[in-house]
This record gives sequence, structure tokens and C-alpha cells, in this order.
Amino acid sequence: MENLTAELDDVDRRILNALQLDASHTNAELAELVHVSAPTCLRRVKHLTEAGVIERQVAIVAPAKVGAGLCAIVEISLDIQAAERMEQFEALVAAESAVLQCYRVAPGPDFVLVIQVADMPAYHALAHRLFAAHANVRNVKTYFSTFRSKFETRIAV
Repeated sequence: MENLTAELDDVDRRILNALQLDASHTNAELAELVHVSAPTCLRRVKHLTEAGVIERQVAIVAPAKVGAGLCAIVEISLDIQAAERMEQFEALVAAESAVLQCYRVAPGPDFVLVIQVADMPAYHALAHRLFAAHANVRNVKTYFSTFRSKFETRIAV
């Protein structure tokens, strides 16, 4: 459903907003929060999930509490930007658990990555695996986060 946003009504939006704030609610709690019956709420959540509006429900972990205190934002430019080479690079970074996000971007670099690792030695090891050893990487520019002033996963609906 490509244009599902036109089909979202106020109840769907209330459900999505509530789940984005706390997805651990039981169906009964969620139904009460959004002012619908439990069966209606369950049916709506199932529809939103099947339609791909709700991709998945996850726990958000504090990086520093699990030994991943260094966040790096990395710009990558490839030497050859053919579709196949771009896809190869995406597959390489997708296999790396420390890479939290990967975006193709334009103009400027070809990719921007968000990486979360334990410390600088861990970043250097990852950079060697992904960038130095990869023949198609032309340029790498890394920014290290010194303070996270905002982190949000919620999308306004």
C-alpha cells in the first residue's frame, strides 16, 4: 500500500503515536490509551503491521550501558558508483553489526553511516575491515559524537 497515509484515520494515528512512545503496552492497555475497544485495537495494529506501517517493535538500548559508548558518523565516497558496486558496499556494511544505519545520499558522499562501537580501537578495527580493506572506497570522513543532545525514534503521524 504505497499511499497508506491517506488511509490512516485518527484512531490509527493515536495507535501509532502510543506505540512509538511505548510498544510494551498490552493490547488492553493500548486500547484504553487510544479510546477504542480491545478487539478494534488488535485488528488495527494487525492491519498496520501487515501493511508495513509498523515495521517491527524493538527495545531501545542505552549504548554506554552495554559497552558501546563511541558513536561515529561516517561519510563514504566510492571510487566507482555503478549500481552493482553500490549494492556490494551496502551488503558489506549491512553484515556489520556496529553499523546501525546506512544511507545513500546526494549530493556529496555516496553513503553516510551511523556506527556505534565500544571505543577508538574498536572503531579503527571496523574502519580497517570496511574501508581500508575495501578496494572501492575512495574517501572516508568520520565525525565522532562528543555529546548526544537529541535521539528520537518517533515519527510524527
